This record gives sequence, C-alpha cells and structure tokens, in this order.
Amino acid sequence: MPLVSLQDLPPKGSLLGLDPGSTTIGVAGCDPNRLISTGLETIVRGKKLAPSLDRLFALYDQRQSVGLVMGLPINMDGTEGPRSQSARSLAQNILARRDIPLAFWDERLSTAGAERALLEADASRARREALIDKLAAAWILQGAIDRLNDAR
Repeated sequence: MPLVSLQDLPPKGSLLGLDPGSTTIGVAGCDPNRLISTGLETIVRGKKLAPSLDRLFALYDQRQSVGLVMGLPINMDGTEGPRSQSARSLAQNILARRDIPLAFWDERLSTAGAERALLEADASRARREALIDKLAAAWILQGAIDRLNDAR
C-alpha cells in the first residue's frame, strides 16, 4: 500500500504514531476508538534498520494496529529539509517491508510541545531525555486522531 492521506486510513482500529529521529523512533499508540494517544516506547536505531523495524512491527501486531501515522518534520516556513527526506526514506523502508497504510502528519512543534509538558511536570533532564521521543510520537498521533474525529 502506498502512502495514504490521513482520511484514507482505515476508519476504525488502533493506530501507531511515529516520531522519526536520526538515532531513535518514538512510538505511540491509540485505543481502537481513537480517543487518546499514549507514548509506548522509544526504539533505538542501530547501524542496521532491520532490528528497529522488527520491534516496530512487533508493537504493530501486538496492538492489532490498522495503520501508521508518521510525523513529517516540516520547516516553520513550510519547506522540507533533510529531516523530511529522512522521514520519507524511513516510510519507504517500512512500506517495502510490509504493505500497511501509512500517513504523514505535520509534526511542527511536536517535540517542543512534549518538552513543555515535561517541564511543566517538573521532570528532571534525564527523565525528559528518556521520555521525549515517545511523548512527541503521542503528540503527533493525538493531533492526527483529533483531526480524524473532527472530520467525522
């Protein structure tokens, strides 16, 4: 299945949200009714991508997910840079490995929003570092499911 628009994701079922980084992939999931997103884990990307994708698909299957929402890091002026190309490359690797619906979501400010929430919760620097990627993924997924729910 090629990349799809957000509205073309299956109408029901759990989704996974991804915050792709150069060294990690933050992963979040939502309930089958798509009400709330929760940070699940941060997958460390090694020299080879295969083990990271193995873990991603294990989570996907475990949660009986029906699609992925991947954050697309767009610059504040709306242009795409190297980080966007990296996210698109990861998406192509995911789709080459398994035929699943994958939609992009503009992730501008997702990490900043997650960081702000952690600061407000008075999380230590080490705690913020441990949680930031999966919380950014939850931020991305929550934005997408809110948009889907608003469209219904």
